[in-house]
Amino acid sequence: QVQLVESGGGLVQPGGSLRLSCAASGSIFSIYIMGWYRQVPGKQRELVASITTGGSTNYADSVKGRFTISTDNAKDTVYLQMNSLKSEDTAVYYCNVRVKPFGVNYWGQGTQVTVSS
Repeated sequence: QVQLVESGGGLVQPGGSLRLSCAASGSIFSIYIMGWYRQVPGKQRELVASITTGGSTNYADSVKGRFTISTDNAKDTVYLQMNSLKSEDTAVYYCNVRVKPFGVNYWGQGTQVTVSS
């Protein structure tokens, strides 16, 4: 079992920045990928960015060059640095981890990010 606690969402003006954090606890040794997804009402949850324990990253085309995903040295916290935010980035952001051996997903509770003037 893995527990995830997110923080860092809020209201920001277009062009601004936010940093999301997600702290994992429990069986963190079994985590092999960490990521962030987002969802707006009426749409499917979509991948924003992910990072493997080896450091390989993957980004949605819509956020490339603006968002950066990273982890701390202990690999139990994942961050999402969001710069040059746009109104279309408004969504609930969910932290996600996948664990060995069967790729089970764990989700955070979600944090609201609103980009508006």
